Amino acid sequence: MLDALTVRPGSAAGLEQRDPRDTVGLPEKKHAAEELEALLEELGSLQERLYAEGGRSVLVVLQGLDASGKDGTISHVFTGVNPQGCRVTSFKAPTPVELAHDFLWRVHAECPAKGMIGIFNRSHYEDVVTVRVLELAPKEVWSRRPERIVEFERLLVDEGTTVLKCFLHVSAEEQQERFAERVSDPTKRWKFNPKDEETARRYAEYTTAYEQALTETSTEHAPWYVIPADRNWVRNHAVATVLVEALRRLDPKYPS
Repeated sequence: MLDALTVRPGSAAGLEQRDPRDTVGLPEKKHAAEELEALLEELGSLQERLYAEGGRSVLVVLQGLDASGKDGTISHVFTGVNPQGCRVTSFKAPTPVELAHDFLWRVHAECPAKGMIGIFNRSHYEDVVTVRVLELAPKEVWSRRPERIVEFERLLVDEGTTVLKCFLHVSAEEQQERFAERVSDPTKRWKFNPKDEETARRYAEYTTAYEQALTETSTEHAPWYVIPADRNWVRNHAVATVLVEALRRLDPKYPS
C-alpha cells in the first residue's frame, strides 16, 4: 500500500491519475474495519513506547482540499492514543503577529517535542497553495517557499522528528456532496462556510497548486502520501497504516 500511496521524490505527484475512490488493495469494508482496529491497538502501544522513550517525535501533516476529511481522520485514527503523548494543531488564517514574522515561525513553534506525536490539521503548505490560489501574495513570494519547506523539514528530521505528510485526495463530486451535507444535516451545519461554493468552483485551481507543491516537496526524508479520501474507511485505514509502519521502523523502547 505504501508504495502505491507514495509520491516518489523527483517524480510528479500525478493527482489526475490517482483515483480518489481507490481502495488501494484493501479487502471489503468489514474486513478492512477489523484490520483498522488491530492497527489502532498497535498504534496505542507504539505511541506509549515513543512517549516513554522520550528521545524522538513524529509529526503527521494532514493536508487536503476543504471537506477532504481532515477532522474525521483525526477523530478515527487517533481515537485510542493517550492524549498526554499527542497534540493536534489546527492552522487558521495567520494573525497580525504571525504575519509580522516569516511564514514558518508559527509552524516551528508547534512542532512536537521529544516523545510526542504532533498532528497538523492544515499546515505550512497553506502558505504555498492557498496563498497562491487566492493571490494573497505575489508569485515571487510563494514560489520560493517550497524550497524553504524542504530545508525546514530536513532540519526537523535531522533533530529526531519523523515527518509523515498525508494529502487527502477527494474528488470534486464527493467534495460537493459533502458541502451539501453540511447544509442538510443539522449536526454538520456548524461546518458550513459561505465560501464553500467558491471553493468548489476553484477545485481545479487548488488541485493544480497541490500537484506542484507535492511534486516539489516530496523528498526521501519527508515523502508525501496521497490518500484516496472519497471513502472514509479507506482514508482512515491508509493513514493509520502510514503512521503505524513509521512507528514500527522507529521501534521505540521502554527505558531500562
